[in-house]
Amino acid sequence: MSPRPPSYRAPWWLPGGHAQTIFPALRRAPHVAFRRERWDTPDGDFIDLDWTGPDAAPRRLAVFHGLEGSSQSPYARSIAHTFAADGWRVAVVHFRGCSGEPNRLARAYHSGDSTEADWVLRRLAAPGVSLHAAGISLGGNVLLRWLGERGDEAAGVVRRAAAVSAPLDLAAANRALSRGFSRAVYATHFLRTLKKKSLAKLALHPGLFDPRRTNAARTLYEFDDTVTAPLHGYRDAADYYARASSGPILGAIRVPTLVLNAQNDPFLPRADLERATRGAAACVRVESPRSGGHVGFVEPAFPGRHGWLARRLHHFLSEP
Repeated sequence: MSPRPPSYRAPWWLPGGHAQTIFPALRRAPHVAFRRERWDTPDGDFIDLDWTGPDAAPRRLAVFHGLEGSSQSPYARSIAHTFAADGWRVAVVHFRGCSGEPNRLARAYHSGDSTEADWVLRRLAAPGVSLHAAGISLGGNVLLRWLGERGDEAAGVVRRAAAVSAPLDLAAANRALSRGFSRAVYATHFLRTLKKKSLAKLALHPGLFDPRRTNAARTLYEFDDTVTAPLHGYRDAADYYARASSGPILGAIRVPTLVLNAQNDPFLPRADLERATRGAAACVRVESPRSGGHVGFVEPAFPGRHGWLARRLHHFLSEP
């Protein structure tokens, strides 16, 4: 097992949660030679998985990316590079419509998509393979939902799991992303591609939702209320946030799980993080360093390379 990295401390030259979130997203991550595999889903759609590492590796890691992420997200490449270098086989699982090609059906993906995760993880599990899972941001919430909903059953599928910067309380995360700098930068960034994809989907499946409301959405709440919720069986955005949040079911998890969220994460304020993790099960290890931002955690030494997060996940997931 690799040595545990020291507790995270942000670079002195990168102060504040916003800088610690944005800077890592702009840094170049290690190159990874992925091999793509397409899986047809039971409902007639498809998802794409990008693989790296030796095919016959006894240890396998499934990575679920964040909102509008992919295998090319810096965190995904850094994690894949680190684990593959130690002989793991890694699959970055793309949510529907996130691999560069629109999915076939009207549905897309969402923070509570545990049914999809269940199908993927059970297919990845195989005799002689030790399967582990990691979820980042939205993907972390999906993974935690699956772990909590399946309870003891999940322990028969995955050995250990980790969630990084998961929005454990979706309503609280939405409030944080609907104000000031976060709304101007993060929400605007996400809405740019979410709207484009949704309107393209509407052209193929007329009548799914109101295109005028979609175009007019200025917050993620407005988008979720117009598009995400009705597409995936929720009454409205409030119903979606209440039923899809992972915080309320952390106590039902029975798989050794790391929940890693920085206290200065702009997507989930510290008070909401503490409230959401208060009832976590004994097998859930909650780590909340004072700094790190949202999926940040770059190296303290200039120029702030990726690596600490991947090493922390590697150490935890490699524990016996």
